Amino acid sequence: MNRTELIAAVADRTGSTKSHAAQMVDTVLGIIADRLTEEREEVAIADFGRFYIKQHPERQGINPQTGEKITIEAKEKIAFKASTSIEYYSRKHHG
Repeated sequence: MNRTELIAAVADRTGSTKSHAAQMVDTVLGIIADRLTEEREEVAIADFGRFYIKQHPERQGINPQTGEKITIEAKEKIAFKASTSIEYYSRKHHG
């Protein structure tokens, strides 16, 4: 599902316009992104899952073109872990 399809689904389920649904989707995603990137907070949504920042330490790799050993810098990535009860969330909020 892409952003356009998500907006259409939100509009359909809420009975709102696609324009209003786009505002809702953008607001929710913006809040999640702000919490993760600016405030460095985990975002946990009960029965759905959690978004968090995962640390990847520096490691050694190999340049596939030259075969030369390289150091891959440490970095952070945003990760998502689904709740074990995500199916409950789907049934609860469907239709």
